[in-house]
Order: sequence, then C-alpha cells, then structure tokens
Amino acid sequence: MPGAYLPILLLLMILGGLACFILYLSRVIGPKEMTDAKAQPFESGIPAAVSHHGLLSVRYYLIAMIFILFDIEVVFLYPWAVLFRRLGLFGFVEIVIFLGILAVGLAYAWRKGGLEWE
Repeated sequence: MPGAYLPILLLLMILGGLACFILYLSRVIGPKEMTDAKAQPFESGIPAAVSHHGLLSVRYYLIAMIFILFDIEVVFLYPWAVLFRRLGLFGFVEIVIFLGILAVGLAYAWRKGGLEWE
C-alpha cells in the first residue's frame, strides 16, 4: 500500500525542486538594486496620492473577524443539512449546541458594541 503513494511523493519532490530552482534562478538573474521607482506603491498605474498606513479602523478588522466566524459556520451547517436524516437526534443536539455557542458569541460581540459602525 505505501508503494501506491510513491508517484505522488515523487511528483511533490519534483515540483518542490522546480519551485526552489525557479526562485534561485530569479535571485541569480534578477536585478539587485532597489530604485526609488521600485520602492513606490503601484496601483493601476496611478501614483499614490495619500499614504494609507494606519488609516483603517480597528472596527474594520473586528467586522472582518466576525464575518469569517459566521462564514465558517456555513461551512459546518451545509454538510449537516445534507446528512440531517442520517444523523438523527445526536446530530440535531450537536448542531443545536454548536449554534448555541455561536449565538453566545454573537450576543457577546453585540453587547460589547462590536457590531456598531460609527
């Protein structure tokens, strides 16, 4: 059985070697000096008019984290919904506990003002 994985291991080794070779080749052949033009941010060919360092509010990151949390919830809910009848009562209790934990987290974020955008 371990011999069945040999072609996959060989392919991964070849791809890893090729990636390392390409990185090495770009370092050897590529330009070495940093110019002012290369240090400037590039956005659609238009020079940056304003520096964007530190302009994002912490609330943006909080909303993004809450979105990711509830996006992952959907990843767990879909397979549960597909297998709902086969899981029976155990599956139902399990998802109720899961949704309860998420509801507590949502209530906490709401209570702390994490969902309000000022």
